[in-house]
Amino acid sequence: MVAPARASLDRRLGPLDAAAIVISNVIGVGIFTTPGFIATLLPSGIAILGVWALGGALAFAGALAYAELAARQPEAGGEYVYLREAFGGLAAFLTGWTSFVAGFSGAIAAGGVGVAVYLDRLVPGAGNGTPLTSWHVGPLVVNLSIRALVAIAVIVALALVQMRGVGPGRLLQNSLTTLKVAALVICVAVGFLFAGLGSGHPMPPSAPVRLTGWLMAMVPVMFSYSGWNAAVYVAEEITDPVRNVPRALAIGTGSTVALYLALNALYLRVVPFEQISGSVAVGEIAAERLFGSAAGYLFAVVAILIILSSLSAMTTAGPRVYFAMARDGAFVPAAARVHPRFRTPAIAIVAQAAWSALLVLSGTFEQLLTYTGFGVILFSALAVLSLFFVRRSGRQAATFRAWGYPWAPALFCLVSFAIVINTVVEAPGVASAGLAVMAAGVPMYWWVKRGKQKAERRT
Repeated sequence: MVAPARASLDRRLGPLDAAAIVISNVIGVGIFTTPGFIATLLPSGIAILGVWALGGALAFAGALAYAELAARQPEAGGEYVYLREAFGGLAAFLTGWTSFVAGFSGAIAAGGVGVAVYLDRLVPGAGNGTPLTSWHVGPLVVNLSIRALVAIAVIVALALVQMRGVGPGRLLQNSLTTLKVAALVICVAVGFLFAGLGSGHPMPPSAPVRLTGWLMAMVPVMFSYSGWNAAVYVAEEITDPVRNVPRALAIGTGSTVALYLALNALYLRVVPFEQISGSVAVGEIAAERLFGSAAGYLFAVVAILIILSSLSAMTTAGPRVYFAMARDGAFVPAAARVHPRFRTPAIAIVAQAAWSALLVLSGTFEQLLTYTGFGVILFSALAVLSLFFVRRSGRQAATFRAWGYPWAPALFCLVSFAIVINTVVEAPGVASAGLAVMAAGVPMYWWVKRGKQKAERRT
């Protein structure tokens, strides 16, 4: 019996389209909230800027390694494909499993709720989390509220746009990214202009910081940079991927690093350090000091724009992982189908949206993201590590070579593994819960593999 043709996606994205996905995937509201936590670990303005610069350098080193991997294997799926080739099916499945359970779906759920919360400032009541009704789904308590309905409406709307094809999805993504970057650049420029007219707040003097403090601070920094690899998820849809995937990763990562450093420098310029340390609303505090009474509305508009752009990018990237898994028989077979008219992995997009909606209703996305945050770093490090195996095997032609090899990818892996180990030592409860979530994918992998073998025997 002849095997059915392998499903594939159309190449219609250019380098700037892919770079927009990178920028939008990376820049979320985390840049407004994480600096306060980082300031509790690094009590020095110089150290704070240093850790963001270090994170940016590592992200760029990782992007270069991913660029070579994507040029060698320009397929949809990102880490799933690279880990599959270097470490086998189980390692690949676990990165896809974590992406589906928490990495993409959990972040989308959190973003949907974030839109509702910020929208509440413009439309009172939109962020109301009071349950309208509740019911039990196994061990989960599902709460339906206005906030949940708004979040789910956002998730479904973005999924529908992305299902309609690369054209509508690209138009939406590029528009949101342009507006987001323009808003942040204007805020930084106006902020420094206003701060320059006054005395500003000098940075506190440098203070000694323990190595564990640096490593713990790197977790939220690297999590804030996560998404720098987003272009590789859609590598199968990028024209001339050997040239354009590296360009997209370089443009997207470089732009993000510059914006992150500028925003943190602005915070340190306009907000007293004691107000930054421990605050979960550093961006809002800075906006209030710069723009006064209008800051709340302005910040809400910018935050909504940023979140929508990020959600759109994740709605694009995530399903390409499940599509690649399903194509290998490692996910629900229907997720490997390409819509005959729109040429998108429509079933995979629907599956991600449905799971994200359930996470919104159950409220479990916060725990999942907390538990698996270091897992994002771990799987990225394993993907970069796979480059060493790929080069040694010589199975794929070297169409693009990562700059700084082997030192840059080796440094990326070394620091990433140190962060993971430090998290296990310093936060064993969170790390154990995260490892448990990942380990739950092992029986799923064997179950899926057994189903695939049975299907192959029948044919």
